[in-house]
Amino acid sequence: MSESTATVGPTPARGTLYLVPAPLDFGCESQAPLTEALPEGTLRQAARLAHWICENAKSCRAYLKRVDALHPLGAPLQAQQITELPREVHKKGDHGARGHASFDARPLLAPALAGHDMGLVSEAGMPAVADPGSSVVRAAHDLGLRVVPLVGPVSLLLALAASGLNGQNFAFVGYLPQDAGERTKRLRELETLAHKQGQTQLFIETPYRNAALWQALLQGLQPQTRLARASGLTLADAQVASHTVSEWRHHTAGTPDNRVPTVFAIGA
Repeated sequence: MSESTATVGPTPARGTLYLVPAPLDFGCESQAPLTEALPEGTLRQAARLAHWICENAKSCRAYLKRVDALHPLGAPLQAQQITELPREVHKKGDHGARGHASFDARPLLAPALAGHDMGLVSEAGMPAVADPGSSVVRAAHDLGLRVVPLVGPVSLLLALAASGLNGQNFAFVGYLPQDAGERTKRLRELETLAHKQGQTQLFIETPYRNAALWQALLQGLQPQTRLARASGLTLADAQVASHTVSEWRHHTAGTPDNRVPTVFAIGA
């Protein structure tokens, strides 16, 4: 008596999650050629992908259109599978605000489990660094997927390198509170860390609030504290400057442009 044996097919190969940097000119009046900020290898790999996870589908398509002008996309723009991260990730963060659970990004990676390579992209710079996406990367690791970061601009590191502040010990603290009193309190905490531990403190602001933050920095920090700002990084008119607060108070440079992304840093 023979027994039939069920045959099981080979497990399909899993796809790779690529972390695809975007140029830093999102929302800026001028744009630099992609090849001035992103290497050919990154652009070629981006052109091969057809499955994406992003912050905003419209800006993702605009980026892919720029890539297509240099390297034809493997799938037409209208055939690209683009999934936006949910709003809760933008509001509460990838790993949940206080009292909220972390976002479970595993369902977004179904195409990778089916064998398709995927791209994670933010609106500017490296995804998952000062931008949403770390929950997707964590989920990829939990699912056993290969994760490959591609080479491209990271505004925080460019600003730090150009600031003259301590690049051996630093922290990115995100956005400061909008409430004036809370913001002043937070600035004093960061300034204390900068002086006592020699730790550079990096932070950002929504561009239209750049001027308000700048005035708060000049008014709330100690005169001897070093203050740096880097605006429009990778663009032709990029500006980077670093002085003591006392020097800034007498400087003619004025407030940072409310239309240009800016990284701020304080240190000893």
